[in-house]
Amino acid sequence: MTTQQLIDQIQTKKSFLCVGLDVDLNKIPQHLLELEDPIFEFNKAIIDATHDLAVSYKPNTAFYEAYGIKGWMSLQKTINYINSTYPDIFTIADAKRGDIGNTSSMYAKAFFEDLNFDSVTVAPYMGKDSVEPFLAFENKHTIMLALTSNEGAFDFQTLNVNGKELYKQVLETSKTWKNSENLMYVVGATKAEYFTEIRKIAPDSFLLVPGVGAQGGSLAEVCKYGMNANVGLLINSSRGIIYASNGTDFVEKARAEALKMQQEMAAIMSLKFEV
Repeated sequence: MTTQQLIDQIQTKKSFLCVGLDVDLNKIPQHLLELEDPIFEFNKAIIDATHDLAVSYKPNTAFYEAYGIKGWMSLQKTINYINSTYPDIFTIADAKRGDIGNTSSMYAKAFFEDLNFDSVTVAPYMGKDSVEPFLAFENKHTIMLALTSNEGAFDFQTLNVNGKELYKQVLETSKTWKNSENLMYVVGATKAEYFTEIRKIAPDSFLLVPGVGAQGGSLAEVCKYGMNANVGLLINSSRGIIYASNGTDFVEKARAEALKMQQEMAAIMSLKFEV
């Protein structure tokens, strides 16, 4: 998927919602556990209920790897279902990979070619040669950790190194890498006050924003400081949508929560882009 196709979808749906498919068998409705593949059936139900409200789905691969080969097969079925049924949806493999060049090449091949995700999250700690193999894939996107929403983010990411915070140096350096136009960045919603500084460095890049809702981040604040002329944001919500109910009404409750976010996003877009 090209960046323009993602922008078109955002404008059509008046939404920049990304739904995180982080499936825990201990949290999904009990009646699904009787099915052959409860993880896939749960995902399919959530996707069918929210696909017109969301522009992206983001399975966190750890939640699939934890169940071994069966979990990985559920992930493959999920991405195949999205790609075949809702091809306009932008898919994110939340895998946070990052290793030396030849290993990164194999990770990229796994997610971009075998599973056919549109994008994958990566950690930049090992530098250019750990990220550029992902960037080499045409019309695929690499979403690099920039400033995360967890408490430990302050251990390293905001440290002042030679007069500049480390996360800023990471952002600036990444813009010099080959095919850097394929980069997006993870920026936590709980760090809303940093978006202005990030936009100075990466004004046109898409930002994947976790932390709205369950982690306390404010959608309005993120949009105030982080939105650009093409919106430029993908706001992720996982628990708040997919676990809105663990009963037989989980589909209806998930849609209701997704609709709340979409309506808030539509209102923000109408104010931002009014003529």
